[in-house]
Amino acid sequence: MTSNPFSLEGKTALVTGASRGLGRAIALALAESGADVVCAGSRPGSADETAALVRETGRQSWAVHADLASEDGADKLAKDTLECTPHIDILVNNAGTIERYPAVEYPDDAWNRVIQTNLNSIFSLCRFFGSKMVERKEGKIINIASLLSFSGGITVPSYAASKHAVAGLTKALANEWAASNIQINAVAPGYFKTDNTQALQDNEKRFAEISARIPAGRWGEPRDLGGAVVFLASRAADYVNGHILTVDGGWMAR
Repeated sequence: MTSNPFSLEGKTALVTGASRGLGRAIALALAESGADVVCAGSRPGSADETAALVRETGRQSWAVHADLASEDGADKLAKDTLECTPHIDILVNNAGTIERYPAVEYPDDAWNRVIQTNLNSIFSLCRFFGSKMVERKEGKIINIASLLSFSGGITVPSYAASKHAVAGLTKALANEWAASNIQINAVAPGYFKTDNTQALQDNEKRFAEISARIPAGRWGEPRDLGGAVVFLASRAADYVNGHILTVDGGWMAR
């Protein structure tokens, strides 16, 4: 074992939503710290490019896919992952979706799709891989929460509900599994330039309002998230459990 507490040498990670944006940045950060990475996308071939980039760092990588908006998506992903590698040491639940409608018009299918993707699939993957980590008495789970784990947002009730629930689930699992040497934490990104926030970026008024509140003076770039995830995935965070780490340029301190 390396003496560097931030090294991930010898570890294998699964990153969902790894085809682009934050997920791709997380996969690459883990690889650069020494981990092999299973890169999961929602469609066939969608994570191939990320897996190729991981291999360029000298690490092993595999691309898998599953539609986490479907009830059997998490089970398929778990099965396909174990066909690539015998076990997962680090699970990063990054995949998510958002649907924007005024609450009085919010369609049931949109609500259910967001909850299934952002919450139900995360619990299924945590339960599947977490049970194996408990058997081995070792493992790290990092869920991707949101600033909307703390506030309600506007026209995104399903997203806010799901991200509040992700924060609660993270704490609940930490309570149960900490004694088995499993660390379960979450990262809550602030306003990052990704597909999920494109509608806000395109709205001049909202973009200006949000930007004015960020003490760092800029929106986050995907690369800004990698270090936080590497920390929580490493031995350096062995006594960190049930924590929601904001990576937001100071937004929550404002």
